[in-house]
Amino acid sequence: MKSTSGSGLSFCCQPDNDLYRLLAPQGELSRHGGILPALIAAPQGSAVLVLADGYPAQRTPLTAEHVRLANEKRLRLYIEFPDWLPGTPVGEVAHTGCERQVITSAVFGDALPPMSIVMVQDCHYVRTAAEQPHIVVARVAGFETAVYGLPKQDVHPILFELPQANMLVATTRLSQFITGRYGPQESWRQIWQMVLRWLCPEAPPVMPDWQATVRPTYDRRQALAPDARLEAARRGINWYERARMFLYPGWKEGESRNGDGRDGIAECFVSAIRHDGTQPHGLTLRNDCTGESAMALAMGHWLDGREEHRQYAINLLDCVYEYSGFHGGSSADPASPAFGLMKWSSGSREVFFGDDNARSLLGAMAASAALDDDRWDERMLRALLANFRTSGPSGLQGHNLWEPLLSKLGWEYYWHNEHPRFSPHFESWLLACFLWLYDKTHFEPLLERTRLGIGRMMEAYPGKWQWTNGMQQERARMLLPLAWLVRVDDTPQHRDWLHRMARDMLAAQDECGAIREELGPEGQGTFGPPPSNEKFATNEAPLIHSNGETVADLLYTCNFAILSLVEAAAATGDAYLKEATDKLANFLVRIQIKSQKHDGLDGGWFRGFDYGRWEYWGSTADAGWGVWCTETGWTQAWITSMLLLHQRGTSFWDFTAKSRIARHMDKLRPQMLPDHVLKGNHWPSDEVARERARRVPLHFEDLWTCYVGRNLETTIDLGATRDLRRLGADFYHSGHIGLVLPKRVDFTVSDDGEHFRAAGSVEPKLVADRNGIGVCTVMTDNLRTSARYIRLHAIKDEKAKAADGPAEQKPDGVANKVWIFTDELVVDQAT
Repeated sequence: MKSTSGSGLSFCCQPDNDLYRLLAPQGELSRHGGILPALIAAPQGSAVLVLADGYPAQRTPLTAEHVRLANEKRLRLYIEFPDWLPGTPVGEVAHTGCERQVITSAVFGDALPPMSIVMVQDCHYVRTAAEQPHIVVARVAGFETAVYGLPKQDVHPILFELPQANMLVATTRLSQFITGRYGPQESWRQIWQMVLRWLCPEAPPVMPDWQATVRPTYDRRQALAPDARLEAARRGINWYERARMFLYPGWKEGESRNGDGRDGIAECFVSAIRHDGTQPHGLTLRNDCTGESAMALAMGHWLDGREEHRQYAINLLDCVYEYSGFHGGSSADPASPAFGLMKWSSGSREVFFGDDNARSLLGAMAASAALDDDRWDERMLRALLANFRTSGPSGLQGHNLWEPLLSKLGWEYYWHNEHPRFSPHFESWLLACFLWLYDKTHFEPLLERTRLGIGRMMEAYPGKWQWTNGMQQERARMLLPLAWLVRVDDTPQHRDWLHRMARDMLAAQDECGAIREELGPEGQGTFGPPPSNEKFATNEAPLIHSNGETVADLLYTCNFAILSLVEAAAATGDAYLKEATDKLANFLVRIQIKSQKHDGLDGGWFRGFDYGRWEYWGSTADAGWGVWCTETGWTQAWITSMLLLHQRGTSFWDFTAKSRIARHMDKLRPQMLPDHVLKGNHWPSDEVARERARRVPLHFEDLWTCYVGRNLETTIDLGATRDLRRLGADFYHSGHIGLVLPKRVDFTVSDDGEHFRAAGSVEPKLVADRNGIGVCTVMTDNLRTSARYIRLHAIKDEKAKAADGPAEQKPDGVANKVWIFTDELVVDQAT
């Protein structure tokens, strides 16, 4: 590339700039360490690129003298991240959160039309204005296109022209697109081709392709070696050490040391990519991830005999069952209804998720088999029975168990009652655990209830299923208990259920082996695509916005599908299931992360993969677990373990078949499921307790009425005029998740339902435990009045802070908001 009049390029940048390094092999480039030397050296009528070496800490120091000299020499000037522009006010530096970059002009051609979405990771940009920008930054929903257009506010230019100065301005650093891992890759090649055309209109250089610093291990059609699956599993297991996922007291980002597993394991690399291409760790200590990771590391010991892997696995299981507190508090108290249940994270004090319990337990089952070590069996059985006795007559437990309600009702209520959500996301793997335990113990209720529950799930499929992030993940999870039901009760109907589920899931399997994501029926999704730009990235969400988009999800679908398909193929021996399993396994091998620059990512798997583009891409609408997150448990553990078992010609069921867990059944079953319960004598003798058990729903979302960001007002008709002595209500407080008491509660009464008179006003006073959690009962005394209608008006506290706790601990749709919980209105009649 000669520096000749009209076509030369002069760079002002450091030699390691991505754009400069990529273009340098095409010919001689003029590179300079300062703006003025670059402008002076540039040939008349050529082009100069002033790149943002100081980004993001320091803006590019452009001056009027620089612009005057460029104009005198008729230079075309491209500048990044400037601190001044001629004739255009430049404001402060802003930083993107959930915003993305959007194409807003036609200059990029048909390959990148207006409203196309691109990503500048960790984008710092200077605020300014432009009438007709080529690229803007804005909060927009969509997979690859801003489906709702641009919002009316908070839209800022990223790339635009200043014709009067013959200048192309980037308000951020666009030139570090390889290091910063901007995407999609072809879109950025098109963007830079346009910039080069603008700089050199007569003879623009060709923008070459480049190798991403973080990329799939194989391309779509590259031949795989016979041992590719074993090698992928080995790399994936070694990833745990390389990624420095093992926690230790005082853990710090960037340190090269690892813990030994006794303090647990980090959850993930979070999806946020920094401007230098690195990703931060997500340090939440989770029960499920810890148990699942123990499985993967125990598999590593089984594969290669590495003592380090054996010790890591042992320490992680000891963490789950001894050190972490997952089994502490009420979970360790034999007199508590929560006895045996495992908390989902080290910071969770109130909520038990059955699906998280199931994954941790499945991980422990496989780890015990791989290590040939049964020291955790009794506590595993305790947890299995704890979940079984808090599931209903058909083995369905629901979304979660809320400890205050569980303590109030007792576990026997759950044993005899259920209000199921037909959502395999929450139900299916517990059902699978119950079948696994039945095979080891032959405890008949395990089979009876689970078989009934699976039947109810299949009767509800697909029209009544409540999908979470997508329909494919529900199918992928449901396939596991269907496969294991065939193992213990092989009937034509059960095989038909399995084949139906497999066929429906595999109808979206691409020739490359990927299983395409699919949204379920509208209105039945918990976390569907955002319905507006304003709702974008405010909750969990799918990786797609519409069905048909070529994305595979490795956090919710493909990671679980590899287990389910291995088990389904082994249970039935069907050739089409074996072929589908092989295709999916090879796909997972191909897209395993390869990176020399970021060795902590090498050997992992991200959540999202666009198999059409063959790169890591998807909608970034998920506020918690986005496209580029990893997961030590859900993703990494299941993919590595099942690739290994599949390549070795076995299945999870067969691998764990020799479990000795049943030897603890005679001790634990009578303690946790006494004979009188199994025989049906279950109701308390107290009439009040009986009546309350009959009328209280199962889930806390139903028992406690939730008012999100607004006052509570409700009117009760007693059916007849009554003499009243007291009126009251319960309110629940848990400040760490944004659930607060009302500021004031007013009671009014009426004889006709239209004209109300004051009956009392109370300001709630919180009496909380050491964690700031408690139930407050407000009560008016000595009313000495009569009325038929009672109205309760609870006024929200305007000063209360929005919720900042985990979204999993809040009812659907109330994340990041202040909300009030009340469960009942107390009416005390005069006697």
